[in-house]
Amino acid sequence: MDLGLSGKTAIVTGGSKGIGLATAIRLASEGANVAIVARGKEALNFAAARIVEATGREALRISADVASEEAAREAVARTVETFGGVDILVNNAGTSAAAPFESVEADAWDADLGLKLYGAVHFAKAVIPHMRERGGGAIVNVTAVGGKTPSASSLPTSVSRAAGLALTKAMSKALAKDGIRVNAVCIGLIRSDQIERMWQTKAPELTWEQFAADPKHGIPLGRIGRAEEAANVIAFLASAAASYVTGTSVNIDGGAAAVL
Repeated sequence: MDLGLSGKTAIVTGGSKGIGLATAIRLASEGANVAIVARGKEALNFAAARIVEATGREALRISADVASEEAAREAVARTVETFGGVDILVNNAGTSAAAPFESVEADAWDADLGLKLYGAVHFAKAVIPHMRERGGGAIVNVTAVGGKTPSASSLPTSVSRAAGLALTKAMSKALAKDGIRVNAVCIGLIRSDQIERMWQTKAPELTWEQFAADPKHGIPLGRIGRAEEAANVIAFLASAAASYVTGTSVNIDGGAAAVL
């Protein structure tokens, strides 16, 4: 299926590793111009080399603090200056900060909301005028299934993710008239640096394949997912193939969540 992404320009925050890098590679493989945003310059250089190796296309590397409104504006301005506009925004930057409610201090709340919620807000506000100039666009907010089904010790991340879902729905209604679609993906267990650390800590005697297929994970499809599988869904939502899809969320969790 032709996703209609050739010549489009995408910004991927948290684009230097994991799902962000896999998404950047997927979009570039479809012919899109890609700007990857992250804090670490070394990680950005590594990611850019991976994108070239996989697709033959150069990516714009932008070192920035996603939680900063000024940095978001500057990142978008650099992308527009380089590629002439913006068609796609993937708000992927985030970490997993999970602890019991009473142990989470105010600065941890501020940091988590700043990165996951305000970061998405800042980048969306910066790209919307450029998308309007192009006659439309697509925003995909990467959240987590914990935003729908939080556990007792999932704070503050589950609250930030739930806020991201509310943001997605509200934005989709506000921006539909401009041809800007806004959707979310809710990530479950997907192979990442964090999941690999969990593997090495909890079951170093197992191979990755054995750990990924452990029934204790409670995944109906029987394994932990791959970053490329999440990237495929994100690319679809960002593409013309999803032209009548907005204001929705898709679980990418192998069927593990108890909610749709």
